[in-house]
Amino acid sequence: MAKQQGKLFLIPTPIAEESLESISTEVMRVVHSLRYFIVEKARTARRFVSATSHPEKIEFLVFEEMPDPHDDLKVQKLLKPALDGQNIGLMSEAGLPAIADPGNLYVREAQRLGIEVVPLAGPSSIMMALMASGLEGQRFSFHGYLSAKKPELQAQLKDLEKRAVREDATQIFIETPYRNKQVMEVAAQSLEGKRQFCIAAGLGSDDGFVLTRTIGEWKKEGWPEIHKVPAVFLIGKG
Repeated sequence: MAKQQGKLFLIPTPIAEESLESISTEVMRVVHSLRYFIVEKARTARRFVSATSHPEKIEFLVFEEMPDPHDDLKVQKLLKPALDGQNIGLMSEAGLPAIADPGNLYVREAQRLGIEVVPLAGPSSIMMALMASGLEGQRFSFHGYLSAKKPELQAQLKDLEKRAVREDATQIFIETPYRNKQVMEVAAQSLEGKRQFCIAAGLGSDDGFVLTRTIGEWKKEGWPEIHKVPAVFLIGKG
């Protein structure tokens, strides 16, 4: 009789490390049932799993980091425990796995191999930002990271502005925290004064906020100090 395959559980993690309460008891129950994890960074993942009071000693659990660059053979190797009947947890650094991170490659390969994929609900900075922005929530697009080069960033922001107006759809993107200041400076230079621009920074932490202003209002009132703070940016029609 063929061995029953394990499942690939998509495990949400806190957006801010101190906000463990954002993780549901159902997610905790699943985490406590697992011994194998595929993660972005083993150190962060171990810290999260330890904080959940996993019944097994942390040294008995297996944390496999996603290799970079990713290739099909490495992805298949990390999924092998599921083919051997063991359940696996897939975790992002923060928030939902496979959203704005390389976890989708493991989901895709699991689907190809016939491994059941089980998504679990949890916090997403992208969705939390959209919810609290007051911008159009029926139509929206997420663009991941934009260019780090100023001329290209200017062109991309202008293109997103055109899409926001043409489609009446909120345009969402993220940036590496140490480039937040550049994003705000280029947005001030590139977007029309009446355009709505939302900044959602430090979500999940005590100092987190979501603020929507027009570009003109931001320029008049001043931009927030969010250097090295994880942030989501949204452009609305206005």
